[in-house]
Amino acid sequence: MSVTALTKQILQAALFYEIWDAMKVTFKHMFHKPMTLQYPREQRTLPDTHRGALALLRYDDHQERCVGCDLCEAACPSRCIKVISSEDPERPLQRFASEFYIDITKCVFCGYCVEACPVNALAMTKMYEFSTHDKRTLMFDKKRLYEIGERHLDDAKKYLYAHNQEQNVEESREYRYYFPQSVLKPTQPPPKHLS
Repeated sequence: MSVTALTKQILQAALFYEIWDAMKVTFKHMFHKPMTLQYPREQRTLPDTHRGALALLRYDDHQERCVGCDLCEAACPSRCIKVISSEDPERPLQRFASEFYIDITKCVFCGYCVEACPVNALAMTKMYEFSTHDKRTLMFDKKRLYEIGERHLDDAKKYLYAHNQEQNVEESREYRYYFPQSVLKPTQPPPKHLS
């Protein structure tokens, strides 16, 4: 080892060169504006693609969108969705979800159920505060999912628009799922896109 290299090594050890090198990073960040949010008082602005609580949506005329196809239940990787569908007695061959349950404690918020829904009845909202004293209240039923959907309708719509599942145009708002018709008697008028 040469004398200059040895002198340099002794000088770096005596002057604590590694510590000063590390302190450069500290001093560099010392004068930045802090990024910490004081959480319940300050809320973070969430993007439109945020995956929060699931919500069931209705059409603009307050008719249920969910047709009880059970595709969301089949797409769910954590098996937290339970849909019980039944046939509408007034309109033969048409189904609806008579019961709809989501166990939020099992949900991984992947969004597969939203993507699988053919009528965009499910959407994610920006609601993420689920703290509770009783875990049983985190079993969301159909009534509670519709309440969340009505309370966070704008967020749910923005989620669907951001993921290109629905467009913010009149044609998209007028779309209805077209059920197969009875051969003997039609049960609904033909949709605009088929006439």
